[in-house]
Amino acid sequence: MAQRRGGKQKVTCEGCFFRANTLCALTVDEPCATFRPDRPEGLSPPQQLRFAFRQERRTRAAWAFPSPQEQAALHA
Repeated sequence: MAQRRGGKQKVTCEGCFFRANTLCALTVDEPCATFRPDRPEGLSPPQQLRFAFRQERRTRAAWAFPSPQEQAALHA
C-alpha cells in the first residue's frame, strides 16, 4: 500500500487518521493495513463493492418430473 490508486500522492503514516489523532498504537514508520486517510470530515469506512442483482433468465424449469399419473402409465 505504498501508493494510492491514482499514483500521485504517496501514503505515509503522518497522513493516517489514527496517527493524526494520537490513536495509533504501532511504533512503525510505514503505513499499515489499518491506514485510513485523515480527512476534515473525519473517519469514514473504506468503500465497498456494489451488489448487483442478477436477472432471472428462465421463467420455468427446463425439465420437470412426470406427474404421478404419467409415472403410473409408464409402469403399467
